[in-house]
Amino acid sequence: MNQIDLAFTPALEQARLIRNREVSPLELVNIYLERIQRLDSQLGSYFTVIAESAIADAQAKTELLAQNNSELPPFFGVPITIKDLNCVAGVRCTYGSPALAHNIADRDDNVVTKIKQAGFIILGKTATSELGSFPYTEPTGFPPTRNPWNLDYTAGGSSGGAAAALAAGLCAISQGSDAGGSIRGPAFCCGLVGIKPSRGRVSDAPVGDRISGVAAVGPIARTVADAAALLDAISGYVTGDPYWLPQPETSFYAATTAPPSNLKIAFATSLAPVGEAENESKQAVLDTVKLLTQLGHTVEPGCPDFTGLIEPFTAVWQAGVAYAGIPKEVLQPMNQWLLAQTGGAGDYLRAVSQMQAIARRIVAFFDTVDVLLLPTYMHPTIKVGEWANLSPEETFQKIISWVAPCPPFNATGQPTIALPTGFDSRGVPIGIQLIGRPASEATIISLAAQLDAAKPGIQQRPQLAI
Repeated sequence: MNQIDLAFTPALEQARLIRNREVSPLELVNIYLERIQRLDSQLGSYFTVIAESAIADAQAKTELLAQNNSELPPFFGVPITIKDLNCVAGVRCTYGSPALAHNIADRDDNVVTKIKQAGFIILGKTATSELGSFPYTEPTGFPPTRNPWNLDYTAGGSSGGAAAALAAGLCAISQGSDAGGSIRGPAFCCGLVGIKPSRGRVSDAPVGDRISGVAAVGPIARTVADAAALLDAISGYVTGDPYWLPQPETSFYAATTAPPSNLKIAFATSLAPVGEAENESKQAVLDTVKLLTQLGHTVEPGCPDFTGLIEPFTAVWQAGVAYAGIPKEVLQPMNQWLLAQTGGAGDYLRAVSQMQAIARRIVAFFDTVDVLLLPTYMHPTIKVGEWANLSPEETFQKIISWVAPCPPFNATGQPTIALPTGFDSRGVPIGIQLIGRPASEATIISLAAQLDAAKPGIQQRPQLAI
């Protein structure tokens, strides 16, 4: 297998090759570091590359592999990235802000601990929008993150760097986070699989809940199986977590090998109150409806009413800017504007209460439906800097109109999975999302794997990457 093929080999297959001694961790790390050095200046997918640490870890794992025939952790020796909203001990964590350019983390976040325990090798920290606030990754003081399929377009946000690096073959799999579509949007933009798990599935330890449970950590991957297996690796309750879920009866990876029984699936291309999706996003849904019907599922029009959610969700979400404690004058204009809109404690608690009341109505829709199929975003990917000359108010309305299908399920805490379906008329990826009942990751993962087997997702590689 040549180096390009190895770079694009799914993470689970890389782990198998390592266990069989067909490739070494050091060989894989060196392949990715060379590709990062050669290609990332065009992409801006990494904020920090920890080459020395990655090589040392790979050397140690390669030596261990030669000496040890005992059972290895599931992703032993596989290279991964960490989004720069999560801490890795001894590595800078900027949160997308130049004010924190020299901030060195003194601990590993729980998700990083779990990733290390699974045997991964960390290549570095991937780019994020400032404080994770935007669905594109263009923070001041850093190069914009570009889409490997077409450098004129965004890779999405706020996990834009994670998706761009993976799509360009600069890592085997990526960790991301999602407080309003920040895993699903970059997966949509870059032709990948992204899972926003249920609230409480992945612990935020050692920190607490900052924005009323709307954020979740999850995987971005090339395949449904890789995403499911990474979710297995990072899931689990940590003592003191504000939310918790029982352990699933079987692994999420096992769900990829067990096709679902016939499901009742609702779908929509129009969302109240924002209206109809643009044609290419709409067509991606309609094409998936046809395929689901052919697979024997009952598929009918239907969607919860999201009216009234935008205002309270925004009030909760923008509180994250205030929580960061960064001086207003060093923030980007959009975050300055959001900070100025932030009310007091009573305003926040009223917004939480309103958001939760509407979330109850949304979840109730799933009493008679197993899965909901929606566009991931309401229209195809935007260009880098497309909204740069707009006012914050105008930009915010553009954002709402683009990402509208995602935030409702951050409000409800339901699991969702974004899947690629092909390319738009410009040759940029496009896709859909599947939303499940609370704590039903296994159902949507199983369905996603069935869809992928029936009509494989994006198999091509970006020209830049080959």
